[in-house]
Amino acid sequence: MLSLIVNNNSFKNVEKIKCFSKFNVKFHQIHTDNLIILIKWITLLIFITTTPLSCSAGYNEKRLLHDLLDSYNTLERPVVNESDPLQLSFGLTLMQIIDVDEKNQLLVTNIWLKLEWNDMNLRWNTTEYGGVKDLRIPPHRIWKPDVLMYNSADEGFDGTYPTNVVVRNNGSCLYVPPGIFKSTCKIDITWFPFDDQRCEMKFGSWTYDGFQLDLQLQDETGGDISSFVTNGEWDLLGVPGKRNEIYYNCCPEPYVDVTFAILIRRRTLYYFFNLIVPCVLIASMALLGFTLPPDSGEKLSLGTVRIVFLYWLPCILRMQRPGRDTSMEYPPTPTSDASERKATNIQDVELRERSSKSLLANVLDIDDDFRHNCRPLTPGGTLPHNPPYFRTVYRHDDNCSIGTIGGGRMPDAIAPHACSFNSSADYELALILKEIRFITDQIRKDDDDSGVAKDWKYAAMVVDRLCLIIFTFFTIAATIAVLMSAPHIIVS
Repeated sequence: MLSLIVNNNSFKNVEKIKCFSKFNVKFHQIHTDNLIILIKWITLLIFITTTPLSCSAGYNEKRLLHDLLDSYNTLERPVVNESDPLQLSFGLTLMQIIDVDEKNQLLVTNIWLKLEWNDMNLRWNTTEYGGVKDLRIPPHRIWKPDVLMYNSADEGFDGTYPTNVVVRNNGSCLYVPPGIFKSTCKIDITWFPFDDQRCEMKFGSWTYDGFQLDLQLQDETGGDISSFVTNGEWDLLGVPGKRNEIYYNCCPEPYVDVTFAILIRRRTLYYFFNLIVPCVLIASMALLGFTLPPDSGEKLSLGTVRIVFLYWLPCILRMQRPGRDTSMEYPPTPTSDASERKATNIQDVELRERSSKSLLANVLDIDDDFRHNCRPLTPGGTLPHNPPYFRTVYRHDDNCSIGTIGGGRMPDAIAPHACSFNSSADYELALILKEIRFITDQIRKDDDDSGVAKDWKYAAMVVDRLCLIIFTFFTIAATIAVLMSAPHIIVS
């Protein structure tokens, strides 16, 4: 009995120990969770306590702007001594050549200006304003130099965008306004398409003279072209700059300006294939035309093709160029008149050839034509055919009268003896003799004409070959002279 009681008590002690250990575990877990929450609250408290410091920085900048601009006068030239000129450093960055208008002589560019000066009214001690070292101020709130481009062609004259001015604690001001500038440019197309252009951009103060505003070139090498976007039609050679001090007749004080020259060169690869090559082909076609016979139709066809090609060459030049979008107008095709003239000339050549080659055939067939228009003088006799002025009908009667048809006239060699013929055979022989003499004279005349024509053709051939030599010499000489005199040949 006693042992049962002891066992029961020990069992209860074990249960108590287990319950106490579970309680300790739960207590440690609760303590850990509370510690994490406490750390979070402490972190949040630290963040909240540091927030007024950042607010004080914004407050310092606001206070600084108020102290600087409250009594600031934008009309006052910011110099310590009024007799001293304000030093202004000027430069530019050429970003892109947008367009070169040769017809209106305009240059459109994308440029970032860079102006630096020191304003003695915008200086402060950084320790008094929470370490604020620089400010961004709109340009209309402070004094700004009135630098403009003299040769501007823009409608508003000034094409810059008014960005903020970066002001530092030592009084230095940096103003970088971007803009699209449209300036005048004297275009010289003497060596087109192998031409170089020089477009100047003149910047200076519009109201301040050299004793009040001393404009200085920021970089002696000129403008910055490190960020330049390549143009498809023009190659940029450089942007040199120069400071000029000019005295005008109206005023004793000098006026200072900074002039930048944009040097560009036309890319000729496009024009080489669309202008030079067609011109060479036209010249080759002209040389080929000298080698063809003058009386051939192919020479006329080649000349017509050359004329049509010359007519369409300006249309080829008006095609789309790099960096431009232009429409091409098609003129009426001048081929109808040329075709009619060509057909007429070919017909004339064929008629001349046919008339010269068919003379003998007409003579041989002359008897058949005359047989239908004349009656025989004797029974069974026929009168051979004569030419129109020789077409005669003879009537053998008692008076031996001879008549003519068609106004023809009998030759004097036969007329006195016409009445002396006693027989039809003698009469026929006389007529045959007359025809033979006519044919002989005609053949002799044709031979003489053929000889004269051959002489003229030979002379024309000599002149044609001489023109070929002269034309070839001048074509080659002019081509070499132009190519050698051009500033450059091909710029890709």
